[in-house]
Amino acid sequence: MEIVAGFFLLLSATLAHGQRQTGFISIDCGSPPNFSYEDPDTRITYVADGAFVETGINRNISSEYAYPNNPNLPLPLSDLRSFPQGSKNCYTLEPAARSGSKNLIRAAFLYGNYDGENKPPEFDLYLDVNLWFTVKFSNLSEIVITEIISTTLKDTIHICLVDKGLGTPFISALELRPLNNSVYDTEFGANASLVLVERLDIGKTNGTGRYEDDVYDRIWFSDISTTWDPINTSSAVNNYENGYRVPLEVIQTGAKPRTSGGSLELKWSTTDSSSKFYVYMHFAEVEELGRNQSRKFNVTWNGTPLFGPLSPGYLHATTVSNSRALVGKDHQISIRKTEDSTHPPILNAVEIYMAKQKNESSTYSEDASTPRFLLGLFPFFSQELAFILNRNLSSSNLSGAIASSISNLSFLESLDLSNNNLTGPIPESMEDLKSLKFLNLEGNQLSGVVPNALLERSEDGSLILSVDSRNLCSSGSCREKKKDIVIPIVASLASAAVLLIVLILVWKQRRKKKSEILRKTGRHVVIKKSQYSFAEVVEITNNFQTEIGKGGFGMVYHGYLKDGTQVAIKMLSPSSSQGPREFQTEAELLMRIHHRNLATFVGYCDDDDKLALIYEYMPNGNLKGYLSDKNSELSWEMRIRIAIDAAQGLEYLHHGCKPPVVHRDVKTTNILLGENLDAKIADFGLSKVFASDNDTNVETTVMGTAGYLDPEYYNSQKLTEKSDVFSFGVVLLELITGQPAIIRNEETVHVIQWVKSELEQGNTQSIIDKRLQDNFDVNSVYKALDVAMACTTSSSQQRATMSYVLTELKQCLEIELSKDITETASRPAQNFHFQSYSSTFEMSSIYTDSMNMDSFTTPLAR
Repeated sequence: MEIVAGFFLLLSATLAHGQRQTGFISIDCGSPPNFSYEDPDTRITYVADGAFVETGINRNISSEYAYPNNPNLPLPLSDLRSFPQGSKNCYTLEPAARSGSKNLIRAAFLYGNYDGENKPPEFDLYLDVNLWFTVKFSNLSEIVITEIISTTLKDTIHICLVDKGLGTPFISALELRPLNNSVYDTEFGANASLVLVERLDIGKTNGTGRYEDDVYDRIWFSDISTTWDPINTSSAVNNYENGYRVPLEVIQTGAKPRTSGGSLELKWSTTDSSSKFYVYMHFAEVEELGRNQSRKFNVTWNGTPLFGPLSPGYLHATTVSNSRALVGKDHQISIRKTEDSTHPPILNAVEIYMAKQKNESSTYSEDASTPRFLLGLFPFFSQELAFILNRNLSSSNLSGAIASSISNLSFLESLDLSNNNLTGPIPESMEDLKSLKFLNLEGNQLSGVVPNALLERSEDGSLILSVDSRNLCSSGSCREKKKDIVIPIVASLASAAVLLIVLILVWKQRRKKKSEILRKTGRHVVIKKSQYSFAEVVEITNNFQTEIGKGGFGMVYHGYLKDGTQVAIKMLSPSSSQGPREFQTEAELLMRIHHRNLATFVGYCDDDDKLALIYEYMPNGNLKGYLSDKNSELSWEMRIRIAIDAAQGLEYLHHGCKPPVVHRDVKTTNILLGENLDAKIADFGLSKVFASDNDTNVETTVMGTAGYLDPEYYNSQKLTEKSDVFSFGVVLLELITGQPAIIRNEETVHVIQWVKSELEQGNTQSIIDKRLQDNFDVNSVYKALDVAMACTTSSSQQRATMSYVLTELKQCLEIELSKDITETASRPAQNFHFQSYSSTFEMSSIYTDSMNMDSFTTPLAR
């Protein structure tokens, strides 16, 4: 064992030195120009900040707080850069791995009365356009350090100090450390950052865990409770196989309860009840146990099981973390041994982070959210507006010309101005929007020339460009435009016949160049780095070796991208009821909508007659399969969490998208489950995009699936978002009852009819899935049933909205989480208002005529 342990110690040390400071950015803010040095404690090389920021002035802290009066002061904190000018000043960092990389960023501040005012300031710190931290001090000598872990969304990162009028912002040191992309995961993925709350080395140690002991250069603070006993080992612990790479001096120490039946407790509180926390607990057995000895323990949060039972390996590091955020004001983590364990629990190290979700349409300034700024009704842009990343102003009743000053939105990546009343030309200054990746100007009365730079970027795939060809033309062709004809971006034409020929030629030419253009479409749509050839699809799926599902589009296969990422590939079948139109609908929609509860779009294949859509892989399949498994142990808490996830996805489509989107095919097979049973809505081939928020009564061909289709929509052919609400109500009933939408026993009956019949007979308990075995709070279940019936009323006007549904389901979860497990089975139901809803369910021909059909997604015959 000593030989093996020694090998891992040597391996870790060798790798640490071999990859010394790879990707590190270490800035001593305020140091003299072109100055660099090696910190004697960490052996990290620090550089001056002149190459990273263009504003501010260098200052030194007061000698009272500096060396030699403060001999332990880290060298980077002896000076600083202050920013007396401007409301926002930013550092620009370029991570070595660029876009998509995960990094730890640390900022340090020591006021040290550098200005002689004896008054520390208070100011805000931003990561790009998202608030990271509010910097404030309790005294003149306090050192404030804050860390954030974030996945970069572009090649550069901006760390900005924002003046709140409470003193001049300043910064002492700024550091970036690249991380392994597999660590510090959350349910929000790249859409959230993690701000450090605590990082504790449990047990007694003299080190800080910093570089080179810690390859990520994290700072660990030693901590041990008076009711705990420290434990440690001098043997090396295998920490290399664990991506978190907890340094040896940290993982070699730990603690256990002083009494054999005791527990290890961690507590913290916050003033914001909506705060979201993630806990990363690091374990390694450092005591060699006998043959008949064991150490097993469970971890709970506020009395709710979190992990376990756990049994750490001897001299082997392992890390566990919660898959879903811990939400609330007060938090208590308890670690207790199991009944069959001979030894008490242990803990070696723990990290606690607070999640900060990124603002998808982010601006710093509240005024910046006003569309008037974008459209030139004001002649200038504030500095804060430059940090807008995404704006969706589609169908916002905007008019007038686009101002040339729009080029000041230098970080703009996505702009949707479609379906407004904008007039005049597209400003040439738009060519200066170098970060722009998506631009939609359709549905306006713009005229003149499309700037050449935009056309070129559209051609090379770096810009998704959508414009009307009615009044616009490319440079050099406008003088030939005499008639009111449709003119494409790439040429002006004299007749519709010539137009058709040219479009075909252009299409073929672009196919030869492997340009990334979706075909069978009435507009120009380009996807960057998303297109795969059929040969690549064959390679990804290993010649379609593993079939994981089947839908209206065709077969679904499992595969691996070259970087090892697992994906699911939907191949269009020649006999599919769906076709290129649905392919087009789904691909275009997924390019424009992004939410953690919608299936992530990876790319597509459009290779001759081979059409495929590529999604992230969801390892637990779909909800229907999970519910159909009679042996599945899907707790009520997990079911309500799945319902909340799906509701959040639909609520985003209905109210977070402009224009709004109706899914039209919500069902259990289209709700996919991730590794931790996180749910995402999938299959957007039948989705309908409304022209505006008020367009809620659109005449449309009826599409959907038997059992889930809204009868009012079927009978009237008028689609509204309430049709999705009805379908979701059916899904919710399936989660409650464990029954399918259409129940086929002695007689065929819809789940809504069956539930109504049982309720009318007073058989409320028989409705609830027997597999739950009374392990639930009945008030939570009945409240969910109340919501389901509110979703499935026959009249859409009487149905709930998805916003209301989401709020109610979150209350169901709160009730379930706060239940007293010992009283749950006997607790009577309260506040069940099913009778208040007019929920007569009319069995129209859509159900009676199709009971022998599993599903259909074609236009329905009436």
